[in-house]
Amino acid sequence: MRSTLAAVLGIDVSLLQSGMGGVAGAELACAVSNAGAAGCVGGYKLVGDALSAMLARLIAGTDRPVGVNLIPEVVGPDELDQQVTQVLDETPQHVHLSLFGMPGDAVFDRITAAGRHLVVQVGTVEDGVRAAGLGAVVVAQGIEAGGHLLGESTRDELVTALREKLPAACIVAAGGIGSPGEAGRALAAGADGVLLGTAFVVARESRAHPYFKGAVTAAGEADTVISDVYEIGWPGRRHRVLETAVTRDPDQAKNFIGRTVVEGRKFLVPRFSAAVPTDATSGRIEEMAMYCGLSCGAISDEPPAASIVAEFARVLPGSGVVETGKGQR
Repeated sequence: MRSTLAAVLGIDVSLLQSGMGGVAGAELACAVSNAGAAGCVGGYKLVGDALSAMLARLIAGTDRPVGVNLIPEVVGPDELDQQVTQVLDETPQHVHLSLFGMPGDAVFDRITAAGRHLVVQVGTVEDGVRAAGLGAVVVAQGIEAGGHLLGESTRDELVTALREKLPAACIVAAGGIGSPGEAGRALAAGADGVLLGTAFVVARESRAHPYFKGAVTAAGEADTVISDVYEIGWPGRRHRVLETAVTRDPDQAKNFIGRTVVEGRKFLVPRFSAAVPTDATSGRIEEMAMYCGLSCGAISDEPPAASIVAEFARVLPGSGVVETGKGQR
């Protein structure tokens, strides 16, 4: 027997919202959690006062299970340690940590020793087995996903392979899930819940720039590409984005093409920046990194987050157990 994602995290619907840096602010995370799923803020490179400000809004906005997403590979070990320290010290127990990619074993040990739930997104069977063995909920990301890609497998291939290795683990499917029907296919492959990213980019509470939201709702699968051009700030990692003039011509100059504000601080945005355009960004939005998964073909409007959760709740399990190798009971 194994537990559903809802049972593990103490939520009503086995649904995670991706902690997308810039897009997933406290408003979106709290709306998702208050609707019965697990919201998540994007910590990205925030540290010190900037991270504290986000965490304060998060805990003021919900007393339901909610997460903070951190990315080990874009910060050094010392900065990641400071981020983890802040989350553990400045938030109550209902806040879990969500990691995009694998940290060192000491990070796992520290988080679980603090009694916090840990969610880790992986792209390979090897990383998934290791994460599960260290006590994490495993998010299996397929190449259908928008954003940075952690592996080479499709979603259901990875879920199925992990389930074979980990019959009792809590496994969450990510990548290309834009409809309840697609969520059902992920469950049939062996997942205990799903993670949605692109579907929440367009949510009313999302901080994605209006142009970005409109581009996602207008796009189909063929409008996305896997590229590595948006590498300033996050080098060495392929990503799925909406096709732009920048992905079509990666030999352009790395000029500044816009401005943005992050937790009160102003920044210039260069062409090829990994940062997404938010509601605080101005400039040539159409050239910026608009991460978008294959699920965009099923997305045509910009609903409130609670409506997205309610739509998927029709097919996703709640608290309970799943008999190993069979459907939900």
